[in-house]
Formats: sequence, C-alpha cells, structure tokens
Amino acid sequence: RFKGISQFLPIAGTIPAPPPSPENVHRQENKALDKMFPPREWMENNKQWVQYVSASPSGRLDVIHLLEDLQLKLVERNAHELGLCPVRQELYKDCFDEIIRQVTVGCAERGQLLMRVREECEKIIATYQTLYESSMAYCMRKALQAEQDRIDLAKKISELESDKRDLERLLNEQRAAFEALEKSETDRRHTDEKKHSEEIDFFKQTIKQLKVSITRNVITRYDDI
Repeated sequence: RFKGISQFLPIAGTIPAPPPSPENVHRQENKALDKMFPPREWMENNKQWVQYVSASPSGRLDVIHLLEDLQLKLVERNAHELGLCPVRQELYKDCFDEIIRQVTVGCAERGQLLMRVREECEKIIATYQTLYESSMAYCMRKALQAEQDRIDLAKKISELESDKRDLERLLNEQRAAFEALEKSETDRRHTDEKKHSEEIDFFKQTIKQLKVSITRNVITRYDDI
C-alpha cells in the first residue's frame, strides 16, 4: 500500500513527472481528486516519477468488485468482526476512500462534502477511542487501587484480630484475677464475721457472768447487814 494511496484505489499508472509546462487538461479537471488523494512522487534513475489516483469513472460492476475485494481482504488479514480492530478499521477506511473517489469523479463538490463527513466521523471515532482509552486507564487505576485497598484492609483486619486476641487474653486474666480476689475477699469476710460473732458471744457470756457475780455480791452484803 502506497502512502497516501488507498489499497482499494485504482491508479492511473506510473508516469514520469511532466515538466513545469502547463498541466494537461485531464489533471486540471481533477485537482479536487488530487487534493484528496495526493499523488506519490519519488526519484528513480535520475528521473522524478509521479503516481496518480485514477480519475476514470466507475460503474455498478466496479462497486460489486469493491465489495468483493473488501470481503476478501477482511478474510485474508484476519480482521475481527466485533470490537475494536485496527485492521478492519483500516480496510473500511480504504474502501470509503474509493467510494469518495468514485463520487468525486462524477461531482467534485459531492466528493468534497463526503470527505468532510468522513473526516468528521473519524474525529468522532478518535474522540470515542480517546474516551475509551481514558476510561480503561481510569478503571485500571481504580482496580489497582481497589486491590491495594483490599490488601490494606486484610492487613488491618489481621492486626485488629491480633489486638482482639490480646485483649481477650487480658480480659480473661483480669477476670481470673477478679474471681480470685472476690473469693479471697469472701473468705476473709466470712472469717471476720465468724470472729466477730465469737467475740460477741464471748462478751455476752462475760457480761452474763459479771451480772451473776454482781448479783451474788449484792445478796451477800444484804445478808450480812
């Protein structure tokens, strides 16, 4: 495929570049076509050569052959039927170039308008492609960020579970210490209550004995009187 010349576009042949003398009438009438599809120029054997896109009109049979060529090239180059496919995009672009060429040969203004429509469609496609790539990059960043967040959360959960186990162990130790202290305090209270009860009984017995002794002394003194 020559640069600037579609693989579907027929060419008018390779001829030596004409001298700076006046252009021939046929190329003058197809300046619009040459502007849309610039000719290929190169030097060979000290001569400048120019290759033009064909300006010959096309009929219904040419359109049928164009469709057949498109389908054949899609198969040959393994173009994907669905999704983004640069090969399929390139082939359809070249096919569109040939359609524009055929229209331009019949009516240059119609061809130019069709070219503007194609360029606008290409801009829209490029915009959507940029948006798609930007969205993919954004989604990739979000996916990586989500994965990093998941790792951080897993690490945080592990740390919290470890803290939880430490706190549960500390709680069990404090609970055991509390139960031991409570049991010791209960035993001490029972011992103090028992001791206090014994002291009360002792004092009661002592008071009783003192009362009896006092009573006897009083009676003895009375008898002596």
